[in-house]
Amino acid sequence: MTRQSKTPACPAVSLESATPGGASQRITLRHSAAMCAALGVFVLIATWAAYTCFASHLGASQAAPLTLAVWALLTLCAVKHQLAQPVALKIGPDGLSAWNRAGGLLTQGRIAGCSQWSGRLLILALVPDHGRPRTLLLAADALSAPVFRELAVLGRRGAGA
Repeated sequence: MTRQSKTPACPAVSLESATPGGASQRITLRHSAAMCAALGVFVLIATWAAYTCFASHLGASQAAPLTLAVWALLTLCAVKHQLAQPVALKIGPDGLSAWNRAGGLLTQGRIAGCSQWSGRLLILALVPDHGRPRTLLLAADALSAPVFRELAVLGRRGAGA
């Protein structure tokens, strides 16, 4: 056994096989520029909507501080959300697991289904042994193309398609 297969945490740095037969793979996720842009656009649109609502009732000068507070809250939540995203995946014979920055397990389970939006976005449904099902949202620019395709195939196979 290699040292990596004994480690409970998954501080992955590259795509590699943990065993000689390729029974499990560790994959490092990159930051998705598309997801960051979408999150930024959401914050701007929601802030503008709040300003429009506040300004119609309070006036422009009184709406400015409230709008700034909404923007700060949304930005803080967006940063917190980005930091909570998985940074590594491990594909194994028993399913898929996602790991955070500290090497802690976020979620794991067998892939029970997927939804794919073109070649850009993949949503996997993970069913753990105990607990409720979880979804994992993966952007294509966060993974290499072969890994994205492999996860899409595993998702379709898990869904029975």
